[in-house]
Amino acid sequence: MRTSTIRLSAAATAAFLLLLTVVSATMGTPASGVVSAPILARGDFLDQVDVKIKLSTAHGTVVSNAPSAGEVIIQEITIAPNGTTGWHSHPGPVVVVVKAGALTYGREDHGVCLETVYPAGTAFVDPGQGHVHTAFNRGTENLVLYATYFDVPASTSPRIDVPVVPSAC
Repeated sequence: MRTSTIRLSAAATAAFLLLLTVVSATMGTPASGVVSAPILARGDFLDQVDVKIKLSTAHGTVVSNAPSAGEVIIQEITIAPNGTTGWHSHPGPVVVVVKAGALTYGREDHGVCLETVYPAGTAFVDPGQGHVHTAFNRGTENLVLYATYFDVPASTSPRIDVPVVPSAC
Protein backbone atom coordinates (compact mmCIF):
# COMPACT_ATOMS: atom_id res chain seq x y z
CA MET A 1 0.00 0.00 0.00
CA ARG A 2 2.79 2.41 0.86
CA THR A 3 4.57 1.89 -2.50
CA SER A 4 1.44 2.77 -4.49
CA THR A 5 0.93 5.92 -2.38
CA ILE A 6 4.52 6.99 -3.04
CA ARG A 7 4.12 6.29 -6.77
CA LEU A 8 0.87 8.24 -6.88
CA SER A 9 2.45 11.15 -5.02
CA ALA A 10 5.48 11.12 -7.34
CA ALA A 11 3.25 11.02 -10.42
CA ALA A 12 1.12 13.90 -9.12
CA THR A 13 4.24 15.95 -8.34
CA ALA A 14 5.67 15.27 -11.81
CA ALA A 15 2.37 16.23 -13.47
CA PHE A 16 2.22 19.46 -11.45
CA LEU A 17 5.79 20.40 -12.37
CA LEU A 18 5.10 19.67 -16.05
CA LEU A 19 1.95 21.81 -15.92
CA LEU A 20 3.84 24.62 -14.18
CA THR A 21 6.56 24.50 -16.86
CA VAL A 22 4.02 24.61 -19.71
CA VAL A 23 1.98 27.42 -18.12
CA SER A 24 5.00 29.59 -17.36
CA ALA A 25 6.44 29.02 -20.84
CA THR A 26 3.22 30.09 -22.51
CA MET A 27 2.67 33.07 -20.23
CA GLY A 28 6.09 34.60 -20.78
CA THR A 29 7.23 37.47 -18.65
CA PRO A 30 4.08 39.55 -18.45
CA ALA A 31 3.71 43.16 -19.41
CA SER A 32 2.44 45.58 -16.80
CA GLY A 33 1.13 49.09 -17.07
CA VAL A 34 0.39 48.90 -20.80
CA VAL A 35 -2.48 51.39 -21.08
CA SER A 36 -3.24 50.65 -24.73
CA ALA A 37 -1.67 48.98 -27.75
CA PRO A 38 -3.98 49.29 -30.74
CA ILE A 39 -2.79 48.11 -34.12
CA LEU A 40 -3.24 51.16 -36.35
CA ALA A 41 -2.62 49.42 -39.67
CA ARG A 42 -1.69 46.03 -41.06
CA GLY A 43 -0.79 45.41 -44.68
CA ASP A 44 0.86 42.99 -47.04
CA PHE A 45 3.36 44.04 -49.69
CA LEU A 46 2.03 43.56 -53.22
CA ASP A 47 5.56 43.72 -54.62
CA GLN A 48 8.46 41.51 -53.62
CA VAL A 49 10.12 43.50 -50.80
CA ASP A 50 13.27 42.53 -48.93
CA VAL A 51 14.16 44.49 -45.80
CA LYS A 52 17.76 44.56 -44.61
CA ILE A 53 18.72 46.74 -41.67
CA LYS A 54 22.31 47.08 -40.46
CA LEU A 55 22.93 48.20 -36.88
CA SER A 56 26.29 49.25 -35.51
CA THR A 57 26.88 48.02 -31.96
CA ALA A 58 29.80 47.93 -29.55
CA HIS A 59 30.39 44.34 -30.68
CA GLY A 60 30.23 45.02 -34.42
CA THR A 61 27.52 45.17 -37.04
CA VAL A 62 24.23 43.32 -36.63
CA VAL A 63 22.26 42.62 -39.80
CA SER A 64 18.55 41.93 -39.65
CA ASN A 65 17.53 40.49 -43.00
CA ALA A 66 13.88 39.91 -43.85
CA PRO A 67 13.69 38.51 -47.37
CA SER A 68 10.10 38.58 -48.53
CA ALA A 69 9.18 40.99 -45.75
CA GLY A 70 5.69 39.59 -45.16
CA GLU A 71 3.09 41.69 -43.45
CA VAL A 72 3.84 45.09 -41.98
CA ILE A 73 2.13 46.24 -38.80
CA ILE A 74 2.05 49.71 -37.28
CA GLN A 75 1.13 49.86 -33.61
CA GLU A 76 0.80 52.67 -31.08
CA ILE A 77 1.76 51.57 -27.57
CA THR A 78 1.13 53.60 -24.41
CA ILE A 79 2.82 52.53 -21.18
CA ALA A 80 2.06 54.09 -17.78
CA PRO A 81 4.84 55.19 -15.40
CA ASN A 82 6.69 52.17 -13.93
CA GLY A 83 5.22 49.94 -16.66
CA THR A 84 7.03 47.39 -18.80
CA THR A 85 6.44 45.40 -21.97
CA GLY A 86 7.84 42.23 -20.39
CA TRP A 87 10.58 40.22 -22.11
CA HIS A 88 9.78 39.36 -25.72
CA SER A 89 11.04 39.24 -29.30
CA HIS A 90 9.61 39.86 -32.77
CA PRO A 91 9.58 37.82 -36.01
CA GLY A 92 11.48 40.48 -37.95
CA PRO A 93 12.99 43.94 -37.53
CA VAL A 94 11.06 46.71 -35.78
CA VAL A 95 11.49 50.47 -36.19
CA VAL A 96 10.44 52.29 -33.01
CA VAL A 97 9.73 56.02 -32.72
CA VAL A 98 9.26 57.50 -29.23
CA LYS A 99 6.48 60.11 -29.35
CA ALA A 100 6.23 61.06 -25.64
CA GLY A 101 8.11 60.21 -22.46
CA ALA A 102 11.30 58.18 -22.44
CA LEU A 103 11.71 54.50 -23.29
CA THR A 104 14.34 52.44 -21.46
CA TYR A 105 15.30 49.59 -23.80
CA GLY A 106 16.75 46.57 -21.98
CA ARG A 107 18.52 43.63 -23.58
CA GLU A 108 21.31 41.12 -23.04
CA ASP A 109 24.37 41.55 -25.25
CA HIS A 110 27.31 39.15 -25.00
CA GLY A 111 26.48 38.19 -21.40
CA VAL A 112 25.90 41.77 -20.19
CA CYS A 113 22.54 43.37 -19.42
CA LEU A 114 22.39 46.73 -21.19
CA GLU A 115 19.90 49.58 -21.03
CA THR A 116 19.58 52.54 -23.38
CA VAL A 117 17.22 55.45 -22.82
CA TYR A 118 15.41 56.88 -25.86
CA PRO A 119 13.64 60.20 -25.14
CA ALA A 120 10.73 61.64 -27.12
CA GLY A 121 11.69 62.48 -30.68
CA THR A 122 14.23 59.66 -31.05
CA ALA A 123 14.04 56.36 -32.89
CA PHE A 124 15.81 53.01 -32.83
CA VAL A 125 15.71 49.60 -34.49
CA ASP A 126 15.16 46.29 -32.76
CA PRO A 127 16.58 43.56 -35.01
CA GLY A 128 13.87 41.02 -34.11
CA GLN A 129 14.48 37.43 -35.23
CA GLY A 130 14.98 36.13 -31.69
CA HIS A 131 16.57 39.25 -30.20
CA VAL A 132 15.12 39.21 -26.68
CA HIS A 133 14.42 42.56 -25.02
CA THR A 134 12.07 44.58 -22.86
CA ALA A 135 11.04 48.22 -22.55
CA PHE A 136 10.41 50.17 -19.37
CA ASN A 137 8.75 53.48 -18.62
CA ARG A 138 10.77 54.79 -15.68
CA GLY A 139 9.40 58.31 -16.11
CA THR A 140 6.53 60.14 -14.45
CA GLU A 141 4.39 60.55 -17.58
CA ASN A 142 2.94 58.06 -20.04
CA LEU A 143 5.36 56.68 -22.61
CA VAL A 144 3.92 56.68 -26.13
CA LEU A 145 5.71 54.94 -28.97
CA TYR A 146 5.01 53.84 -32.52
CA ALA A 147 6.35 50.49 -33.67
CA THR A 148 6.56 49.41 -37.30
CA TYR A 149 7.05 45.65 -37.52
CA PHE A 150 8.37 43.93 -40.65
CA ASP A 151 8.22 40.25 -41.58
CA VAL A 152 5.22 39.33 -39.45
CA PRO A 153 3.62 36.09 -40.67
CA ALA A 154 0.05 36.60 -41.89
CA SER A 155 -2.60 36.72 -39.15
CA THR A 156 -0.10 36.38 -36.28
CA SER A 157 1.07 38.64 -33.49
CA PRO A 158 4.11 40.87 -33.95
CA ARG A 159 5.14 39.88 -30.39
CA ILE A 160 6.75 36.59 -29.32
CA ASP A 161 6.65 36.15 -25.54
CA VAL A 162 9.79 34.92 -23.81
CA PRO A 163 9.25 32.75 -20.72
CA VAL A 164 12.35 33.80 -18.76
CA VAL A 165 14.47 36.87 -18.15
CA PRO A 166 17.89 36.57 -19.84
CA SER A 167 20.47 35.29 -17.35
CA ALA A 168 22.56 38.48 -17.31
CA CYS A 169 19.51 40.61 -16.50
